[in-house]
Amino acid sequence: MSYTTRRTVLEAIGLGGVASIAGCTAPTRTGQLTAQEQQQQMKQQQQLQAKGVDVDRIAADPTDVPDPVDWSSPKHHDIELEVKELTAEIEPGVTFDFMTFGGRVPGPMYRIRQGDTVSFTLKNAPDSVHQHNVDMHAIYGTGGGNVATTANPGESASESFTAMYPGAFIYHCAVPNLDMHISSGMFGMIVSEPKDGMEPVDREFYLGQHEVYTDQPAGTKGHMGFDYHAMMAENPTYVLFNGAKYPFTPDVYGPIPAKVGETVRVFMVTGGPNLTSSFHPIGNVWSKAWPQGSLASQPMQYVQTQSVPPGSTFVGEMELPVPETIKLVDHALSRVAHKGNLAEIEVSGPAKPEIFNPSP
Repeated sequence: MSYTTRRTVLEAIGLGGVASIAGCTAPTRTGQLTAQEQQQQMKQQQQLQAKGVDVDRIAADPTDVPDPVDWSSPKHHDIELEVKELTAEIEPGVTFDFMTFGGRVPGPMYRIRQGDTVSFTLKNAPDSVHQHNVDMHAIYGTGGGNVATTANPGESASESFTAMYPGAFIYHCAVPNLDMHISSGMFGMIVSEPKDGMEPVDREFYLGQHEVYTDQPAGTKGHMGFDYHAMMAENPTYVLFNGAKYPFTPDVYGPIPAKVGETVRVFMVTGGPNLTSSFHPIGNVWSKAWPQGSLASQPMQYVQTQSVPPGSTFVGEMELPVPETIKLVDHALSRVAHKGNLAEIEVSGPAKPEIFNPSP
């Protein structure tokens, strides 16, 4: 496994703060490492290799979204979800022990229709250390099903339910130390579409925001442990989309692609466990917005920034009239400048100077 294939992400944002988000640049360091720095880097690399990683990537693909509902009468779904405890990088050279649903952060997005029935099984991998379960906000039942789905390492637990109400809902682990499990990646989304379905769009994306609390400062090379005191103080080291620092940017996994003239829909879930996201698309606006994932409601229109509290979701649409880079951020901007919260949508296509002309 190579740890030097991805360079430090968006250094200007980390060093220059909010100014770089708006398109300005900040000074970056140049020159050779000192002998002491080289020695320290080698030591940290050895520590990292000693710990190792289980997967090269923990961040879920934001374009991995289930197809819209295309059935008009109740349907039955069999869902099996496996818990995997994995060590992966938050940023290059910095590893952390994640807890995941299905090996990615956030867990898989599921899509059903109001009135559908589901047989759900949670499998806890044999090599897990912890007990896990699922609290699903889409169902009636004690603890959202967390009692029924509690499974020790190597065990499975099952439940069945009917989706009685529509909306986009979080699911998350809910064992006694649930805050630590959610922070470590154990959350996802289930969408129960209204009986009349949702209007078609050209593209759909899926993101999850959460905080990670570590026992060392951000960027410290090597393996980071979990800091319970920082979590209780609600002072995270990182505020992330999909478990990685600045994941969908040119120097990491690449921007999310789209084209001029399209309409895109973003499904966003805030795992937390503590911070409310002020979800904003820099350079655009939510032309339609469903706060709290309330798909049964009429959408709000032309919303600039939407609060998405921990344990909730948001569904928003954007029109793309001009080519641009849309920066999806938590508008608590120190989280962007210093804690890793940024994803980009790269909109390609012909210029529309009558709408926006950067060089009049």
